[in-house]
Amino acid sequence: MHTPIHCLGCRLALGLQQTHIVWEDERVTCLLDIDPLSEGHTLILPKHHAVDVDELDAETAASVMKASMLLSRALKAAYKPDGISIMQNGGLFNDLNHYHMHIFPRYEGDGFAWQEPVNSGLADKRLEQTKRRLTMELERLR
Repeated sequence: MHTPIHCLGCRLALGLQQTHIVWEDERVTCLLDIDPLSEGHTLILPKHHAVDVDELDAETAASVMKASMLLSRALKAAYKPDGISIMQNGGLFNDLNHYHMHIFPRYEGDGFAWQEPVNSGLADKRLEQTKRRLTMELERLR
């Protein structure tokens, strides 16, 4: 288990390390990304350690969504972007090893895009099978 001393995300969220905080409440801290995809790129971090979204308690998850809505409005007003992207990377793709959600302004032609998946075209042929598998797991988790 990470503690605030060992986890960079915890240290940032708790204000124990120098950063550029733009907003916070009792559960989350919103700070500017040090390697932004565009000006205004912000990270939303919980103040209690969690790595993946399924580790968040309901109150913290609600604070993350509230912050994303507030930041979206602020980014739209400040930068007049063509759109806003909100994303979170889990598991191996969570480079901070602490849950964080990205929110950043997008502009037509900015070069940010999904890459073509390796198995492109295969997933759409399995939609019914995928639906059955996921609904079965969701029923089991209830």
